[in-house]
Amino acid sequence: MSREEKNSYTMAAEESLGEVQIADEVVAIIAGLAAMEVEGVSSMAGNATRELIAKLGMKSLSKGVRVDVLEGIVTVSLALNLKYGENIMETTAKVQEKVKAAIENMTGLTVADVNVRVAGVDMPEEN
Repeated sequence: MSREEKNSYTMAAEESLGEVQIADEVVAIIAGLAAMEVEGVSSMAGNATRELIAKLGMKSLSKGVRVDVLEGIVTVSLALNLKYGENIMETTAKVQEKVKAAIENMTGLTVADVNVRVAGVDMPEEN
C-alpha cells in the first residue's frame, strides 16, 4: 500500500486486474455511519465551520470524523453527541468496537486507535 496522492491510498493485491484507491473521506464516512448505528449516539459533532456548511445545505457524511492513514494503519478521531441518560463509558466502548470492525472489514486497513470525544448531550424533545 502506498500513498499516491493527497487523501488517497492504493491497495495492493497479489493477482489484481488493477489498483484500488480508497480516499480518506470514504474511511471517514464508514466510521461515521458505524458510530451512528450504536444505540445511545444521537449525532456526530463537527467544528463550527462544518456546522455552518451543514446548515447551508452541504451536509457531509463524515462530519465529526478525522482519519489519519499511515502505511496501512488507521487512526480515527470521532466527535459525538450522546442521548441524555446513556452510559458514556459503555456507549463509547461500543462505538470504538463498531468503528474498528467496520473499517477493517470494509477496507482491509488495520485500525490502531479509535479516539472518541463526547462533545455534547442531546436532551429528549418534549411534545
